Amino acid sequence: MSEAGDVARESSIDFAGVPDEFQRLWTPHRMAYIQAGPEPLKHDCPFCAAPGKSDEEGLIVARGETAYVLLNLFPYNSGHLLVCPYRHFGTYDEATPEEVAEIGALTQVAMRVLRTVANCDGFNLGMNQGEVAGAGVAAHLHQHVVPRWATDANFFPIIAKTKALPQLLGEVRQSVADGWPVL
Repeated sequence: MSEAGDVARESSIDFAGVPDEFQRLWTPHRMAYIQAGPEPLKHDCPFCAAPGKSDEEGLIVARGETAYVLLNLFPYNSGHLLVCPYRHFGTYDEATPEEVAEIGALTQVAMRVLRTVANCDGFNLGMNQGEVAGAGVAAHLHQHVVPRWATDANFFPIIAKTKALPQLLGEVRQSVADGWPVL
């Protein structure tokens, strides 16, 4: 430290690599998606496989009778949940009345829990049904519950096609699971 209390700063000229104008956003959780490529979804349904795994491994936060709730492996925002029926079918009109009721009830609880544990200001809810409608897993119905904050709209998603996710999936799963009420 200098006499004025300033901290001596190391010059970046001595760092490895060459400095440039790019900012880095590290997203190591996406490596599994990149390495797997598109082929696994052609043979294995991730929403059929998840309930057979531990909650931690399957990113499951709650299990019901006909449906369950898990974190989206490739979230739009931290806390992005999916409500999925256990049964494998592709569109909402194929759901039984019991599945419709439980998907709705789990969606409501998910919103309440996220409001509490993530302090979000709003939500995007939706179902993309069919590949043409943007469904990443078109063969298995799933309801998106995306938490939103008044301060989360910025230039990243608009200009850079990048979302900043401040928490790791395991941490988010644990906080949502811990906040989920015992039914």
